[in-house]
Amino acid sequence: MAFTVRRFGKVMMGGLAGFAIAGCVSDSRMVRADAPPSVVFAPPRPVVQPLPPKPKLPPEALVSLVQMLTRDFGGKVGIAVKSLDDGWTVESNGDLKLPQQSVSKLWVAMTVLDARDQGKLTLDDPITVKKEDLTLFNQPIAALVKDAGYQTTVGELLQRAMTQSDNTANDRLLQYVGGPSVVRAFLAKKAIADIRFGPGERALQSLTAGMDWKPEYSKGNAFERARSQIPASTRMDAFERYIADPPDGAAPRAIATALGRLKRGELLSPSSTQYLISTMESSRTGKQRMRGAVPEGWTFGHKTGTGQNFSGRTAGYNDVGFLVSPNGKTFTIAVMIGDTNKTIPERQALMQAVVMGVVTNYRW
Repeated sequence: MAFTVRRFGKVMMGGLAGFAIAGCVSDSRMVRADAPPSVVFAPPRPVVQPLPPKPKLPPEALVSLVQMLTRDFGGKVGIAVKSLDDGWTVESNGDLKLPQQSVSKLWVAMTVLDARDQGKLTLDDPITVKKEDLTLFNQPIAALVKDAGYQTTVGELLQRAMTQSDNTANDRLLQYVGGPSVVRAFLAKKAIADIRFGPGERALQSLTAGMDWKPEYSKGNAFERARSQIPASTRMDAFERYIADPPDGAAPRAIATALGRLKRGELLSPSSTQYLISTMESSRTGKQRMRGAVPEGWTFGHKTGTGQNFSGRTAGYNDVGFLVSPNGKTFTIAVMIGDTNKTIPERQALMQAVVMGVVTNYRW
């Protein structure tokens, strides 16, 4: 019996030992008592990128209004409204290149101020305006130009060009900075696309009328008298060519975008930016265009442009600028009428309707 018990004990001990060994083998490896604890790495978790913020959409009522205004007005019309704070743009015919006329004085002013930022000139630089510098149409400075010329400065000419839309002041600045090619180079350097710059006031207006410029046209109403002698068919052909492919054509959306970049300080130095913006705010032209609908407490700065009339039509009737709410929200607006036979009050009502649409749908 003792043998049996001893044998059973040996068997049990052997079995337990085998069980223990089997248990170790099932863990696939032997672990020493003095072995350091194993380190188990968790699988990498996927990186979850945050969703981009949802873009803010423009007010539907403003979208409908802008589309309705361009559809129902008649003629060639382009409108663009850009919210600088919310990032949306409302447009209709926003990519259509329409005659700028005096809106192009903006790019001359920017080119002058860019040269100032580079140390190439100052606003106090003296300039003489001579009789041979006179242009045509709106040029209040002409009354000051005597035989010896008129002594002025870069800054005064810029103020006259931007606030009075003086053609001679603008063309004299254009000469001073190097001519149309320099303005075009500025636009290219700043990546301002879909905006053309024409050949200067005298050449542009002569081209539109089917004429070649002559120096004597700058005196009094000599240009108008000579233009009246041009055959109607010649004038109409020139008028239609200009409207179809204006050498100073610009897209409303491009202008609204460029004005936004100006307002954000992306085109000029801080001091030049503020100078141009304050100059635009003090403009005295087009009081019944967009400015006529700007409510009290809002800030508005702009540049107008008006082309020639022929056979009851006008080639270019524009207003572009920026509108700032009482709490600082900024919108840039371009309303461009490239060709129309509507009356001036009807054109002004169109422009005011756009401003009222922005103000009415304004969100704090």
